[in-house]
Amino acid sequence: MRAILTIVGIVLLVGGLWVVFGHASYTQTDTLVQLGSAKLTATHDKAIPQWMGISGIVVGALLALGGLMSKR
Repeated sequence: MRAILTIVGIVLLVGGLWVVFGHASYTQTDTLVQLGSAKLTATHDKAIPQWMGISGIVVGALLALGGLMSKR
């Protein structure tokens, strides 16, 4: 159990750092006009919010420390 907590904590910590330092984004595609089978779309790159990265760092650090400090 403590190995799982540690691994999940480290993954969340690394993911949170990746988001905070600005390398995380996702692509959103919107349909602007559709006429029959033809459609006009627009693609936007959006950044993942900063608060999600910070919360990932905090939760990941707590899980990793909980896994390392466990007495079993």
